[in-house]
Amino acid sequence: MCNHFHFLVRIRETLQQTSQVSETCEVSTPGEALTPRQVSQHFSNFFNAYTKAMNKAYERTGSLFEERFGRIEVTTDAYFTNLVFYIHFNPQKHGFVDDFRDWPWSSYHTLQAAGDTKLNRAEVLDWFGGKTQFEEFHRGMVDEKAVAALIDEDLV
Repeated sequence: MCNHFHFLVRIRETLQQTSQVSETCEVSTPGEALTPRQVSQHFSNFFNAYTKAMNKAYERTGSLFEERFGRIEVTTDAYFTNLVFYIHFNPQKHGFVDDFRDWPWSSYHTLQAAGDTKLNRAEVLDWFGGKTQFEEFHRGMVDEKAVAALIDEDLV
């Protein structure tokens, strides 16, 4: 969307490869649990690198994002399935399309496709009970207000 985006990321509880040192000088070693601060730092590094790349590509300077990124821990199965729907439904909610299924930049299409993907399609579809239930869930009316109460942008 032109003014914001949502994405759902599962954070591994532990590192599985080489040790990493963040800008805050916190050392992470394989098998060690990541702290919330370390996770936030990784996202901060990602957004900073993205901003630098966009600024270079478009010969601009300064901030690319108006606000700091927000994050919300997904703690229940129901919240997970409703959040997946919320993310897919968001372009329709904000009036970019009449039907969220028409939004071309959505994981909704990738989750239904059969081709290769970096998304963990099988795991996501399993949360819904399979592809058919995933589609049925998206056809039904989900309680958007129940999910919206957990999303920062909708609290304003």
